[in-house]
Amino acid sequence: MTLPQAELFADLYELRMARAYRALGMEGEAVFSLFVRRLPPGRNLHVACGVEDLLDVLEGWHFGAESLAFLRGVEAWPEEFLSWLAALRFSGSVRAVPEGTPVFAEEPILEIAAPIAEAQLLETLAMALVGSQTLFASKAFRVVRAAAGRPVVEFGSRRAQGLDAAVAASRAFALAGVSATSNLLSAARHGIPAAGTVAHAFIQAFASEAEAFRAFARLYPETVLLVDTYDTLRGVARVVDLARALGPEFRLGGIRLDSGDLLALSAGARRMLDEAGLHHVRIFASGGLDEREVARLLAAHAPIDAFGVGTEMSVSGDAPALDLAYKLVAYDGVGRTKLSAGKRILPGAKQVFRRADGDVIALAGEALPGEPLLVPMMAGGRRLAPRGTWREGRARLAAAVASLPASLLSLDPPDPPWPVALSPALEAEWQAARAGRCRREEGGGEARDRLRRHPSAPRCGAGRRPPEATPRPAPAPPRRCGGSAPACRTGRPRPGWRAGGGDSPHLRPQVEGGAEGLAAPALVPAAEGGVRMGVAAGQPGAEAARLAGGAGGTAATRG
Repeated sequence: MTLPQAELFADLYELRMARAYRALGMEGEAVFSLFVRRLPPGRNLHVACGVEDLLDVLEGWHFGAESLAFLRGVEAWPEEFLSWLAALRFSGSVRAVPEGTPVFAEEPILEIAAPIAEAQLLETLAMALVGSQTLFASKAFRVVRAAAGRPVVEFGSRRAQGLDAAVAASRAFALAGVSATSNLLSAARHGIPAAGTVAHAFIQAFASEAEAFRAFARLYPETVLLVDTYDTLRGVARVVDLARALGPEFRLGGIRLDSGDLLALSAGARRMLDEAGLHHVRIFASGGLDEREVARLLAAHAPIDAFGVGTEMSVSGDAPALDLAYKLVAYDGVGRTKLSAGKRILPGAKQVFRRADGDVIALAGEALPGEPLLVPMMAGGRRLAPRGTWREGRARLAAAVASLPASLLSLDPPDPPWPVALSPALEAEWQAARAGRCRREEGGGEARDRLRRHPSAPRCGAGRRPPEATPRPAPAPPRRCGGSAPACRTGRPRPGWRAGGGDSPHLRPQVEGGAEGLAAPALVPAAEGGVRMGVAAGQPGAEAARLAGGAGGTAATRG
């Protein structure tokens, strides 16, 4: 896949963070994990897709002259930073689940390891490419399952969210088991079979429906005729008349129902065709279908042989977005986390082990029973294997679902749901962060030994709140922190302290957000992504503008 100027498919704050990392000398390796926090209501699993397109883009990813010229017009970037961007190529590694793998909530679909500024720049790109195709493949998988072996053709490109989305969705649909696409660009780009019949406009253009049928069948003898332009069952009767008129030359493949009560109409059409001896003429149904309607029709024994699904699949109508995240989980060999309510981040690079009785999310270095799902796909910015095809992904999906419980593959929530557990090592690391342990090493040899055994574990002491961190009344006047205040040594500034000049590490919050045992961060960004987040009381207008993130930097105070 090629994506012109893919390097600019990023949010502005990613560029600003990359510049900040560079300016602060933060060049350590970071691990970012891409995962879905929770499954949408009614969804039992997701089908991973889009990884191959991301790998294609990463191999050619760089800031060209046109992109750099644009960035110069956005704001006054230092020339050193722009020169760094000009020379930048993706140099990191990617571990991911192969396309077609069923995945569940909180399980990494992929993890990127690279210098932190480099990996940060890929956030929006990775989320868009992998998130959208995983969404489409997951929706199509449900439609294909509902069709119970009957062919499904997709023709929703005209209502997809843009040309790129339509073409990418077609590949995801094919991977999930869809038989053909109506879109010729999708067929050409991805090698998907193309399919098409006739539209109402052709029928309307003739003086009579019968005349239109004769004309089209003469040019395309094995076509599927659309019979619902005026009156569906009368249209079927005209197909029967055409068969009698053509005799042995009649080779029509099927009729298409596109509106009305598809259950009653398909039953009536089948009866009329069979009475005329046209048992070989298939019934193709379309018109606002989704997996629920397909399942309902087949449960009622509708004699439908194939389905055409458009809008509902192409926009994933019931779940048009995933709760997708691309989060820092390790930096410079240390696990990083976030404890915001409902948005936890499991620290450290990870692996997922699939077993017959459920999945286990573990630390990357662990060796546990089961099939490890994340496999190396890139190293040093280059692919480790040729590009995988949607056919390979489809075969992988078929093999995977064969080993999953039938209840998990239905349209209804399974009881019980597929178990996803944390390994003891990952659970211990997460609980340590949840309990509010600081990451600065306060303990003695025991803590250092723990860090050596678990390099990605949060830096912490013996698990007790240090005595120095006991809350005490705040000083009356706010003072600058010189790094000697007891609260600073815990990484938890108390009320009344504000950031001073210089680069004091004592005021860097080591865990984002609030949680049990953690005070809310006292340092609040005044702006994020160029959007004003709040201004300390009493700031004059010029200073307020500076705090809102304009050129000249930002400041953070306790308001």
